[in-house]
Amino acid sequence: MYRIGEFSKMSKVSIKTLRYYDEMDLLKPEYIDPESSYRFYTTQQLIEIHSLQAYRQIGLSINEIKLILLGQNEENILEKHKLEMQKEKERLSEKIARIDFLCSQQLDEHLLQYKAIIKEIPELIVYSKKMHLNSYQDYFQVIPPLGAEVTRLNPDIQCTFPPYCFISYLDGEYKEYDRYVEFCEAVDRFGIAPKGVVFKKLPPMSVVSVLHRGSYKDIGLAYAYGAQWIDKNGYLLAGNPRENVIDGIWNKEHEDDWLTEVQIPVIKEKNSKSE
Repeated sequence: MYRIGEFSKMSKVSIKTLRYYDEMDLLKPEYIDPESSYRFYTTQQLIEIHSLQAYRQIGLSINEIKLILLGQNEENILEKHKLEMQKEKERLSEKIARIDFLCSQQLDEHLLQYKAIIKEIPELIVYSKKMHLNSYQDYFQVIPPLGAEVTRLNPDIQCTFPPYCFISYLDGEYKEYDRYVEFCEAVDRFGIAPKGVVFKKLPPMSVVSVLHRGSYKDIGLAYAYGAQWIDKNGYLLAGNPRENVIDGIWNKEHEDDWLTEVQIPVIKEKNSKSE
């Protein structure tokens, strides 16, 4: 038999790890001297520690190894672990694709201000109205009275916190003029709808989120950035784009301080480039 120091050198496993395996009931010494408390291991245990290290080197957890040693189906445990690793590989591949995209944008000074993220929008109750508007200026004429009328009919209804109101482009694309849009405001319950307004529940969705700081006249750049990001990162369009206005004419004196979030609904493309 071999003392723990000798066994550590032979197996290339640290004494600390051997003691840990003992505590976890993975590999106990063959013999412990009652007087000196020295731990002794056998040649057979070199085979056992070899198997343990093989499992550890493929990333199995201590609990997974214990299940195998207790007689659970090794193949099932390995297949489950393989699936988890494949998912992690896909996540890493997606991150690499995003890094490549960010690096590629460094040459385009017009797009340097933007970054894109995937955001999960939860299920929402909204009141909404579809309308034809000629320009952004029309929003300021139409939307405030609409909100005031909904509040008058429903004094107990509260907007969600944080507030979430958006314009959805029903044309399916960004248009500078003659827009067919749907205005939505997220609220905490259904209510009485004014003429032309409906209350409805929107399902959860994934969106590519791009923040645009400044005047609306340049917001087309945010859409261009979002479209490029979607194409390069293995996603597909899954709905009409939205504009979530965070700061605007009502709370900022200068248009340079306006902040708008462009949200483009997406789904992950099967067999995408990032995978």
